Amino acid sequence: MFDKYDIIVVGAGHAGCEAAAAAANLGSKVLLITMNMETIAQMSCNPAMGGVAKGQIVREIDAMGGYSGIITDKTTLQFRMLNSSKGPAMWSPRAQNDRKRFAEEWRLALERTPNVDFWQDTATSLLIENNKVCGVRTSLGLKIRAEAVVLTNGTFLNGIIHVGEKKFGGGRTGEKSSTGITEQLVELGFEAGRMKTGTPPRVDGRSLDYSRMEEQWGDPGKGRFSYTNVVLPTKQKCCWITYTNSEVHETLKEGFEKSPMFTGRIKGLGPRYCPSIEDKINRFAERDRHQIFVEPEGWNTVEIYVNGFSTSLPEDVQYRALTKIPGFEKVKMFRPGYAIEYDFFPPTQLGLSLETKLISNLYFAGQINGTTGYEEAACQGFMAGINAHLKINKKAELILKRAESYIGVLIDDLVTKGTEEPYRMFTSRAEHRLLLRQDNADIRLSPIGHQLGLISDERLNKVNKKIENADHLVSYLKTTSIGPDAVNTILEEKGTPGITQNVKMFQLITRPQIGFQDIKKADPAFNDLIEKYDRETVEQAEIKVKYESYFEKELEIVDKMKRMEDHTINPEFNYRDLVSLSKEAREKLMKIKPRTLGQASRISGVSPSDISVLMVHMAR
Repeated sequence: MFDKYDIIVVGAGHAGCEAAAAAANLGSKVLLITMNMETIAQMSCNPAMGGVAKGQIVREIDAMGGYSGIITDKTTLQFRMLNSSKGPAMWSPRAQNDRKRFAEEWRLALERTPNVDFWQDTATSLLIENNKVCGVRTSLGLKIRAEAVVLTNGTFLNGIIHVGEKKFGGGRTGEKSSTGITEQLVELGFEAGRMKTGTPPRVDGRSLDYSRMEEQWGDPGKGRFSYTNVVLPTKQKCCWITYTNSEVHETLKEGFEKSPMFTGRIKGLGPRYCPSIEDKINRFAERDRHQIFVEPEGWNTVEIYVNGFSTSLPEDVQYRALTKIPGFEKVKMFRPGYAIEYDFFPPTQLGLSLETKLISNLYFAGQINGTTGYEEAACQGFMAGINAHLKINKKAELILKRAESYIGVLIDDLVTKGTEEPYRMFTSRAEHRLLLRQDNADIRLSPIGHQLGLISDERLNKVNKKIENADHLVSYLKTTSIGPDAVNTILEEKGTPGITQNVKMFQLITRPQIGFQDIKKADPAFNDLIEKYDRETVEQAEIKVKYESYFEKELEIVDKMKRMEDHTINPEFNYRDLVSLSKEAREKLMKIKPRTLGQASRISGVSPSDISVLMVHMAR
């Protein structure tokens, strides 16, 4: 029934979809196995993509030839650039999406991708020969063979759903959990753990009083994630903001004695940065209110996602508490919130390619690695799909560095440091975030995507033209002077000192109060020049001018770190023989087996003196 595949991807969530698409577009014959063909790329929780640091990840995936940005743009209800009042390193795109349309577009994209086949079934175990994966066995008893396997099981591995005192098996509401794979991997020597996540109730939008809430519209204009020419929706949909209060909190507390979180029935660790509402009012007892985002699920549905009200309390307590929120007095609940526990595998058991250390050609991506969020999962799947293809074709693996992408930061963090709670990406995790902005993801990563074969010549030429045009604008500002008569009135209006003689325009732009729009008013020639270029090119040029000195300092730091990153270490090196290393360092280094001296320096428990010992030894 089945030919032998190059790669089997198990699970069709965000990680699985990106893995299948990437490997297939590189030329591998891919089988995507999913328990339910109707829930491919399901947005299990929030119907939104992007956010702080997550938006940068989506743009990076797109810059290299992945699909997440394209699908997001096609199905956007509302687009906002978060943190736009701060510096550009913090700017983070976020889109509210039509849940059903998002899943539909992902499935259509995969169906249009040559080399992708589908099979609706459950993978219950792996076929392994000589410590190498060679396929999967399914619940129907089928043995399907492949050169490599990518596991993207999400929350389905031995998943248990909790609502108050009730609990039942499930990967998400209405879908059964998956068993067998965890047990087999543990027998093979893998370490497994449990994590927990949750989701809020969904309610009937017709039952809400929006006049009691604050409107939250998206940004004017057409913001986008993808660098391609995706046709964007012509209109946006409104979201709303409301707040909990002391009455809501007291009602929620009535259910604490039945809360699986507080009674100990949930053993897995939940996400620190996306806590349940009961966790919020318990941990932050001094706060008398918490923000609730009221978000539509799509263009053609009345269903509303109650963002900020994730909970596993009994459904009657959830309902009574909701009715105390302004605007929710007559709320009708479609389905209650719940918590879900599931198996994960500490990611220190992986190499930087996301291939497991114990079994060759086996890759893990997504929540199986202890992450949370669609974006974190998608980028792992994208990289695992690429590396599985490269491995079976005997090509060098692709490892993105921390200084060139958020994706590189995420994977390095997971593999080097591990995680004891669901890992979420933040700008603060990236030490070189000034260089890893959402506006330059194409400049950083499209050449890599082009070299792989995922980015066309046309797209790369577009990136190169953007660089050329931005540099042209910067050069004009550096070489063109402007006098007091032309600009002093504008400077005074902006609250910055005037000039007494001609100065280069570049000097004026470096002032915090002055931007390109101000210089346009003062210099018609610059205005004409700007009108030739698109918004992203102009934005790129302005950022380069304002932060040039900071970029130079950051690049110097990157260059110093590069020396350590270029110091490769034999993965078979026996650290136990280096008695000068601390005992903890020997244990950690033997477990992680870092690829470079730089990676070794980031391992918890490996001190600077241990790194000095390694450097001396390597010099010899």
